[in-house]
Amino acid sequence: MKTLIASLLLLGGLLGAGQARAAIDVYRFDSDAQEQTFRELTKELRCPKCQNQDIADSNAGLAKDLRDKTYQMVREGREKQEVVDYMVARYGNFILYDPPMMASTLILWLGPLLVIVIGATTVVVRSRRRPLAAKQTEGALSAQEQARLAALLKEEEKQ
Repeated sequence: MKTLIASLLLLGGLLGAGQARAAIDVYRFDSDAQEQTFRELTKELRCPKCQNQDIADSNAGLAKDLRDKTYQMVREGREKQEVVDYMVARYGNFILYDPPMMASTLILWLGPLLVIVIGATTVVVRSRRRPLAAKQTEGALSAQEQARLAALLKEEEKQ
């Protein structure tokens, strides 16, 4: 019985091992400079599908295609800027982690600053209004409160 269980576990492990193997892309370069350029490019280019990963770290099929195209262009001897220009022409400035300052990306650059300025202005304006409102209502007593105060003061004088 123990032999049967051990055999089934071994068989299950062997069948599952084929699926557990991960595919690793191996890129061979003519020089270290080409390899360094490839690594820099794959870290600078964003995966259009994943949006928060560079193409070096993404497992998406599109990212693999972009890595392969980058590899091909680097192996052909293209300069780094040529590869970036090709990717931008094909996928737009979104593919860059650091998009250039343009009219279309102005909101990306100035949006956070604008939110901070509006928030700080709101805090300052609201903090200045509160003391003014408190001072205005501080000295004003209703007629009933004034009558009660006068009665208390008369009582105090009698004692």
